[in-house]
Amino acid sequence: MIAVIPARLESQRLPRKMLREIGGKPLAICGYQAIKQSPLLDHVLIATDSEEIMEACNKFSCNARMTSSKHRSGTERVHEISQTAAADVYLNVQGDEPMIRIEHIEKLVRLMEDPNVPVGTLKTPASAEDVANPNAVKVVADLSGRALYFSRSTIPYDRDGSQPEYFKHLGIYAYRKGALDGFMALPESSLERAERLEQLRFLENGIPIYIAETQYDSIGVDTEEDLIRVQKLLSR
Repeated sequence: MIAVIPARLESQRLPRKMLREIGGKPLAICGYQAIKQSPLLDHVLIATDSEEIMEACNKFSCNARMTSSKHRSGTERVHEISQTAAADVYLNVQGDEPMIRIEHIEKLVRLMEDPNVPVGTLKTPASAEDVANPNAVKVVADLSGRALYFSRSTIPYDRDGSQPEYFKHLGIYAYRKGALDGFMALPESSLERAERLEQLRFLENGIPIYIAETQYDSIGVDTEEDLIRVQKLLSR
């Protein structure tokens, strides 16, 4: 099993965020070092199109590889790695998730032990502040654990005040090679374009995503406020 951390330098909401520092280390390096602690992975690497990020990887002795600058998503970058690095399962761990834990990796690895699962990901109970936060993606699933929908909106809608449980999606995925190849063969979907959530391309084309639940939250760094929040949490 190979874990790939897609890391591009340009970001609309937080410029050059992969090189923003937390505890004296660039964001991408924090994520790499956290994932490397898992004994369940055969290989971990950062996939980037930035020479500056490559320089940071070399400085901190992180395994990294240059990939095409034409990729529009992290999944496309992981797919490029899959063309030359053989594995049963490829993990896509977002480079802006420095609070990923070995427990997250373990949950996802166990989920993918079922050969009928083409794509896997994680959810955790959403905090009150994340329920209405568009930067915290919400997910609803059916009784078998298959995702029904991902959204930046608050789903499900609590029409009658029944107080449903809300789940936040964590930015880590596992793919089999066939699912990655299938993703690349499909055009950008309308839901993917509307929400700016690439996982919706799978759902809109009938490729199931299975979800495991974890009690451990993680914070994706999308804004300056997220960065400050993570810095404070990790400094403790």
